[in-house]
Amino acid sequence: MDVAKLSSYPFLTQAAAHVAQMDSSIDDIITSKAYGMPRSRASSRVIQSILGAIEKDDTKPDVAELLSYPIARILVSCIDDAFLTRRYALAEAKFANTRMQKENDYGTLQEIGADFNINASISDKGFQIHFTDYIRGAAGMRALNWKLVNRRLKSGFVNITKEEYARLLQEGIRVRIFNSLPLAVPENFCHALEEYIVEIKTCLEHSKKELGEEGFGEMEPGSFPPCIKHLLASAQGGVNLAHSARFALTSFLLNIELSVEQIIQLFGVSPDFNEEMTRYQVEHIAGGTGTSYKPPSCSTMITYGNCMGKDVLCREIGHPLNYYRKKKQMVASETESIAVGEQSASSNEQSVPSKEPSSSNK
Repeated sequence: MDVAKLSSYPFLTQAAAHVAQMDSSIDDIITSKAYGMPRSRASSRVIQSILGAIEKDDTKPDVAELLSYPIARILVSCIDDAFLTRRYALAEAKFANTRMQKENDYGTLQEIGADFNINASISDKGFQIHFTDYIRGAAGMRALNWKLVNRRLKSGFVNITKEEYARLLQEGIRVRIFNSLPLAVPENFCHALEEYIVEIKTCLEHSKKELGEEGFGEMEPGSFPPCIKHLLASAQGGVNLAHSARFALTSFLLNIELSVEQIIQLFGVSPDFNEEMTRYQVEHIAGGTGTSYKPPSCSTMITYGNCMGKDVLCREIGHPLNYYRKKKQMVASETESIAVGEQSASSNEQSVPSKEPSSSNK
């Protein structure tokens, strides 16, 4: 592939090899003024991933676009935040998908697949891949149409469209990027990129705040049970939750009076987000068909592998909603005790007698 192609698919082994063979060292790329453009593009790449989607910058030369990818990975590694890593990996994968969907050269798509050990052959309707490659690629997909039992299998091969093939590759790209981060970055590199890191951290904290407590109104996310905190963090990080996990999270949030619209927005960063389908599912759980649902009990959460980070309070309680109510009471009591203590201390200070000698001792 030429530089233009590699800049579109910088996650490929060939792209990394091309960057490694360039005359400039990584030290130059990180510190030299001559590489200010790819560093700036790398920063915007990470910030855009936090906000939802990376967009191509046609004002940057292909070389700058190519170099911005490894610099972006360094920036993400310097910050080393799990939420950011998930969002970045997903955004890069989706960005690649948009380009693959527009790719007219099926040979290029075959080459990308080969880099992920997927041997695809071109067919009349798209591509043909072995069922083992299909299962490996579709393992993270939750929609029923991705299940192998819903596909026509012929001599061990599955026929898929170009769009489906690109979606399978997207998942492979996401996993590759996520599993490779954080990198072991020298401290002096992070120091040299400090101005970009500060900007990214500011955007990251603002995004977390919007997705976190601000989005819950009068609710108290700090009192959520560990399992719900884990599922919420995964959903906000763009993880494709299993059906049982999505049901548990959605039903819990509905029962503490989060709105349907707020929950739909929460799932908006999922790799396979479909607003119409998500709305139907959330409204169904909310009681749109006449029956509203409670979240699963703790024993059911354990059965489906959704019980995460069990704490001391979990041992006393058998349901996520009861945990939330109990934890809110404990926090409220603690806050009240602190307030009473502060008021008492203030009253004592005011009642302390003056240490100045009385007039009779003068």
